[in-house]
Amino acid sequence: MKPANIKTAAAAVLFTVGMGLVSASDSQAAGSACGGASWYALTSKTASGERMNAARLTAAHRNLKFGTKVAVTNKRNGKTVVVRINDRGPFIRGRVLDLSKAAASQIGMIRSGTASICYQVINS
Repeated sequence: MKPANIKTAAAAVLFTVGMGLVSASDSQAAGSACGGASWYALTSKTASGERMNAARLTAAHRNLKFGTKVAVTNKRNGKTVVVRINDRGPFIRGRVLDLSKAAASQIGMIRSGTASICYQVINS
């Protein structure tokens, strides 16, 4: 094998192994997790193909199936909202969800922009 091919093969192996390390944790696989959340209100298309609507109760998650309903609780004030996963993200370390503006408003995190939350999958 040529040196260039060895590097490519090694990169492929590292990528494959690395993908296993990035997979959902046991708690996420069971349908619950805690971490940070932020909110967004764009008008572009989401990863699911639908147009982002900041007035709807939706959220982005890295790997839950589109259409999954999730109960999200703000740990600071105990407020909860049910959202539907329709996008991918967040892409910032420590964050587990990006919420629509409407969802963020219902759990009292508009002003702060971020919150410490826990979520539980209701259905998938």
